[in-house]
Amino acid sequence: MSEQLELYDVTIIGGGPAGMYTAFYSGMRDLKTKLIEAREELGGRILIYPEKMIWDVGGQTPTLGSKLIEQLIQQACTFDPTIVLGQHITAFERQPDGTILLTAATGERHWTRTVILAIGYGILQLAKLEIEGADRFEVSNLHYTVQELEIFRGKRVLISGGGDSAVDWANALAPLAASLTVVHRRDKFGGHERNVANMKASSANVLTPYAVESLHSSNGKEIDQVTISHVDTGERQSIDVDAVIVNHGLRYNFGPIKDWGLDMGDWNANVSGRMETNIPGIFAVGDFVKHDSKVHLIAGTFTDAVNALNSAKLYIDPQAEKVAYVSSHNAKFKEKNRLLGVVDDDGH
Repeated sequence: MSEQLELYDVTIIGGGPAGMYTAFYSGMRDLKTKLIEAREELGGRILIYPEKMIWDVGGQTPTLGSKLIEQLIQQACTFDPTIVLGQHITAFERQPDGTILLTAATGERHWTRTVILAIGYGILQLAKLEIEGADRFEVSNLHYTVQELEIFRGKRVLISGGGDSAVDWANALAPLAASLTVVHRRDKFGGHERNVANMKASSANVLTPYAVESLHSSNGKEIDQVTISHVDTGERQSIDVDAVIVNHGLRYNFGPIKDWGLDMGDWNANVSGRMETNIPGIFAVGDFVKHDSKVHLIAGTFTDAVNALNSAKLYIDPQAEKVAYVSSHNAKFKEKNRLLGVVDDDGH
């Protein structure tokens, strides 16, 4: 290569939970690590739901998404990996010595021995309300995510959507809002059964199968009324509102990575139990992958991360230990424990 680039052992593409935990575990395995995230901040999909309570991470009491991101970032930085934000990796090129050269959309290049793809479902875009002129209310009271619950306190709120997040938001807002209407175009909600039951038992006015037909504003700046229509009969209702929240899902886009030659289905890369893709030196983790033991929980992405990193370590050095020592017996944590005031078994 004509340019002078620093060679890394592992380059992780994607800064969500899977990518961040991979960076932490890579440090445990004493590998030179770089993490590249297309957005300007780490957190992945959880960034869309910072006020959502997460219950299913082992050892964690119910934790707000924003707090979990903070903890994951702190853990990811334990061994000082190089973190690059705002670069969307689009291409890779195998070098004569077997290493890999990655190129970002902006032209920056990164040199690495192995790659771990932690890209989830690619670049996430919230599905917008398909009503002409709706975008002008995005600066006032049309919301596609809930960043702070408190801003809806005492307000008349309408939620359009029927997935997990719409149901979760409804349950969180029911005690805060002056009134809450939930509109879903299907009779069946996609959220967890218990959460759906709680929503229906709350003060929320649940209307199905209805869809938002039009938005109305008396001052041209804020929505003050919404017209909804019955999906089957066309019957219309007008509802006075102070805020509208739309959760119609996400649109996913893998971009050029889908053209790298990976063995893929429609939305997942097929990997082995060791998180190996069909391309030597490229491994994958998290929501991006499909394998026989896949668990679609944040906890499952951590296991993917460990398996992928161990595979990358053995790819680089076939004589290496297959796994890292656990933290309670890992020499890399001795100094860190000392700084925390923890005395090891040997009295140090």
